[in-house]
Amino acid sequence: MGLNFRQLDLNLLRVFDEIMVERNLTRAARNLSLTQSAVSNALRRLREVVGDELVTRAGYGVQPTPLALSIWPTVRQSLEAIQEVLAPTDFDPARTETSFVLAMADATASLLMPPLINRIETTAPGVSLRVLPLTTRDPRELLEGGELDLAIGYFPVMMAAILQRSMTDAAPAAFLTQRLYDGRYVSVMRRDHPLAAGELTLDAFCAAHHLLVSFSGRPYGFVDQALAAIKRQRRVVLTVNQYFTAGQVVAGSDLLTVMPERFVPSTGIAGELAMRPLPVEMPALHVDLAWHRRQQQRPGHRWLRDALADCAAKAFEGEGTPAKAPVAV
Repeated sequence: MGLNFRQLDLNLLRVFDEIMVERNLTRAARNLSLTQSAVSNALRRLREVVGDELVTRAGYGVQPTPLALSIWPTVRQSLEAIQEVLAPTDFDPARTETSFVLAMADATASLLMPPLINRIETTAPGVSLRVLPLTTRDPRELLEGGELDLAIGYFPVMMAAILQRSMTDAAPAAFLTQRLYDGRYVSVMRRDHPLAAGELTLDAFCAAHHLLVSFSGRPYGFVDQALAAIKRQRRVVLTVNQYFTAGQVVAGSDLLTVMPERFVPSTGIAGELAMRPLPVEMPALHVDLAWHRRQQQRPGHRWLRDALADCAAKAFEGEGTPAKAPVAV
């Protein structure tokens, strides 16, 4: 590669980095607040400097060349180092006025929002939050489009992508996640339900009528997947999108529902409900923060992530669920 460093405009590397993340010139232009023609022109200039095509058209986006893939990690690390040096590092929560948009399920909000709002009221009066209902188990598109600053929840699709990427691609990450706490799902029913006494068997569970909490509205969830794996199924007669609603319905009916065990005390009617372990093996419930990499260095965003992690740690202090370091995807 016959690179003449004197010809190199560092702005071209910012464009290159965004193209490599998005694999799409239109989205890269949007993220950089540039026109698509400006991005195409920057790419042309960088191609001339490095003597390589860097990307080629592929479907609805672009495919990096081997050279592009080999230099991208160093370019990304260099840009991050420059940003760390030049970007403001101070965030004064007592004086700064800013707002954030978050998405989470009502079960998660019931656990995290009360302590977080107490913290904001006492230490960050200029900070405001807008909490949207979580409608997907894979929030990457919402984070990428800038509709959310943070998503909080159980994101198995995103975490599977983390594992796959770690095995196949050493390039810088587009998204980051951080574990807030772990939990498990339990079967919930009214306190005097016939199945509330004794062990809940698989046959009894499958024979019962069920209420499903589905953020997307699809009448099929994780429990149904687990049952299908052992060639069993259940009868879902009602689907709702909120755990609070589910709790109220099962408290006054013969329906069973499945919800996070930690949430049950937050229903306000825990005394009217009974919990039983699920008679089918389910994956562990992990609640994570997820955000786009462009937010990583924002001091206010970092403050909010730290505040949420601290609220979760204090809420479950002594339960052995420490917040973990960010993981990239």
